[in-house]
Amino acid sequence: MWAAVAAVLSFTVMNVFAKYLSENHSVIEISFYRNVVASIPFLVAIFLFGRREILVIQSKPGGVIGRAVLGVVSLALTFSAFSLMPMAETTVLLFTASLFIPVLGVLFLKEHVGPYRWLAVFVGFAGVGIMVNPTGVVNLLGVAAALSAAFLQAFMSILLRHLGGHERPETVTFYFFVVGAVLTGLALPFVANAPTWEEVPLLLGVGISGAVAQWLYATALKNIPAAVVAVVNFSSIIWAMAFGWLIWNDWPLPIVFVGAAVIIGANVLIVWRENRARSA
Repeated sequence: MWAAVAAVLSFTVMNVFAKYLSENHSVIEISFYRNVVASIPFLVAIFLFGRREILVIQSKPGGVIGRAVLGVVSLALTFSAFSLMPMAETTVLLFTASLFIPVLGVLFLKEHVGPYRWLAVFVGFAGVGIMVNPTGVVNLLGVAAALSAAFLQAFMSILLRHLGGHERPETVTFYFFVVGAVLTGLALPFVANAPTWEEVPLLLGVGISGAVAQWLYATALKNIPAAVVAVVNFSSIIWAMAFGWLIWNDWPLPIVFVGAAVIIGANVLIVWRENRARSA
């Protein structure tokens, strides 16, 4: 349980670093540093501790590379959303990834989705409509980036289900970081700004917090049910509100709390129904 809580906090810290750095740096540049630093523990394991099996793609090279490319785009969109909107609003909109998963499961895995989960999907997106209110307070470009990132996260979850029986998780994760570093690195000459010495710890922090979050998340999934991890993930809204208030003096409007309650409620219903379906 504590690993899940720490993973959620670490992911939030990564997004805080990215948001702060986005004031002076492109999200592509931030993504590059995140992937480079996060790949270092894997490179140490491979070349110093002889874990060469991490390099071996067993049977699905297209799926592994495709997942990596999707991950690069999703990460850049996530950082873009945080750069455009307050922490809390962006975090809530990213919860919609769980709402996309049942839809994609039907389309690509031919999964059966019952009426309760369909209802949860429609209710959840109604919550998005409540947050994107007609007053224009919410940044529509940021909303589009967050929902696009959530959609890609859902698509990656479906792809990982497919890869799970064929490839090692550490192999999939390693190639995500390496491919991400290469692709974003190609764009650096066009988007990069030389970091100041004061920014170097922040750039390292993006990668370190991201790598620690991935490890803690995997540890949590090994020790407690995935449904529990999913519910713990909703605590990220608390961390996001706290950091947003402390650093940027942002506090969500009442309409955001209403929309967040609807979206989180829909997510909880989906988790509950999926857990019951697995038990049955």
